[in-house]
Amino acid sequence: MSILVIQLPPRQRLHAHGQRPTPELDPGAREYTYAVTSDGFDLVSHGQCAASLLPKADSVVAVLSDADVGWHRITLPKASGSRLAAALVGVLEEALLDDAENTLLAIAPQATAGQPTWIAAVHLTWLSTELSALEQAHVFVHRVVPPIWPDEVACGHFCEVEDARGNTHMTLSWSDSEGVAVMSLLGSLPRRRVPRPGPPGTRWTTTPGAAEAAELWLGTPINVMSTPFRMLQASRTLWNMRQFSLTRKNQGMRAARDILRQFMTPNWRPVRVGLVSLVLLQVVGLNLWAWRQQAEIKARGEMMTHVLKSTFPQVQAVLDAPVQMQREVQALRAVAGKPGEGDLETSLQAAASAWPADRPQVDNFLYKDGRLSLAAAGWSDDELSQFRSLLAPAGWQVESSEGRVVLARGTPSNPRPGSSR
Repeated sequence: MSILVIQLPPRQRLHAHGQRPTPELDPGAREYTYAVTSDGFDLVSHGQCAASLLPKADSVVAVLSDADVGWHRITLPKASGSRLAAALVGVLEEALLDDAENTLLAIAPQATAGQPTWIAAVHLTWLSTELSALEQAHVFVHRVVPPIWPDEVACGHFCEVEDARGNTHMTLSWSDSEGVAVMSLLGSLPRRRVPRPGPPGTRWTTTPGAAEAAELWLGTPINVMSTPFRMLQASRTLWNMRQFSLTRKNQGMRAARDILRQFMTPNWRPVRVGLVSLVLLQVVGLNLWAWRQQAEIKARGEMMTHVLKSTFPQVQAVLDAPVQMQREVQALRAVAGKPGEGDLETSLQAAASAWPADRPQVDNFLYKDGRLSLAAAGWSDDELSQFRSLLAPAGWQVESSEGRVVLARGTPSNPRPGSSR
């Protein structure tokens, strides 16, 4: 999975001589330092370009500047959602440099309610504006991470910074279990803040431009780390500043779009080819199955037509072989004087075969459209159940209503009045 890491420009601040001009937030004019990686460790490419020209990637991570993140150590309140955001403001309101409503507070990863944890503070309006500028160029940031954060292993990074007057001076970003501090090497604060010698395992790094000043200040050689590699290092953190009001909107649609973009990458080409082949095979298989079914239906129809013509030669035009054959059979049965399944005699014979032995002969009945209604006043439930069970194997349906039983072939329905015999 490809990852695009972007360095957000530092937030502009007031200085003693006045306010530094703020550049227009135009995605087409501003240039961003970027790095591309496939695993978070190996650098695939890097450079600097406008937002609209940034490389496409499966995931986008924005890295803040060292001085743009404030750090606070508190006991995490036992709350959730918007209540947790309000609880954090209540705890940190006196310690915040900006207004609480204009400050984004982000909780450390894997924090536990009721336990001490670190809270990162960022200027909300500024960060929202930066992310909106990228989104206007169709660059959607998934995570916002700090470049340095409090950790048990101490870390010091030297870099050159240009001030409001255009002068360059060296700064030291120091982090340990006590917090994070960004200090200029011109003053005495770094000497007081950084223990000498440093704690065991301290990681010292420097940008190429600050290497000489850093080694002179520290008195020992330092590992040189370029900005792109430091961005990759920051992208591997579990921190994510997109919390609470800055949580990504429309996550479902963007997640689907990210999955689709990943699906269209060259690595997924065998899967795409396999799915297309499977769909084509299904379409061809369905067509072959439909053709076979049509052939079988046509063959059965021709067979029934042959049986009809061979059995009843007098039939010349075949429109519906089963119906015509049934009609011819009924005609032969009528000529021979034999009752059919829907005749009165057949219904009476069926009723007589299941008639209860202790019941007198029926005194009246109604017959119409293959339905025989018999008087059955005073029948018990057992007699009705036995009458119905004896006729069911032969395909008769029996209903009982208002002292009468009704016999019919097929699905029973309400008895209809008919002629009396």
